[in-house]
Amino acid sequence: MAVELQVLAWSIVLGLLYVVVATSLSTQQRGLAWNASNRDGEPIPLTGAAARADRASRNFLESFVFFAVSVLAVVLAQRANAHTALGVQLYFWARLVYLPVYIIGIPYLRTLIWAVSVVGIVFVLGALF
Repeated sequence: MAVELQVLAWSIVLGLLYVVVATSLSTQQRGLAWNASNRDGEPIPLTGAAARADRASRNFLESFVFFAVSVLAVVLAQRANAHTALGVQLYFWARLVYLPVYIIGIPYLRTLIWAVSVVGIVFVLGALF
């Protein structure tokens, strides 16, 4: 299996981790009754680490679409190369580090890590042009 597809699979697992962490922290603040409810009405606003985990999870989902489509396009077009392999690894490892850095609340480092993940996507996408 191509390294790009392997990293895509691990990125899916990582995305699930983002969701589980964000859900767990929000459930701690809002309570199990809210999480299990139909969620009618306005939720209690999240604060602190729970709010940051929620934003990190949404940010992951926003970038993951571009990453996944780029990887699939490169593999289908048979354009995988050393740059695409590096790109998927940059994306994955940056996104792995991004979650704890965001939850802890380190602003400039978080932005730098996000930028590395975007560079990874650009490396993958570049093989299509």
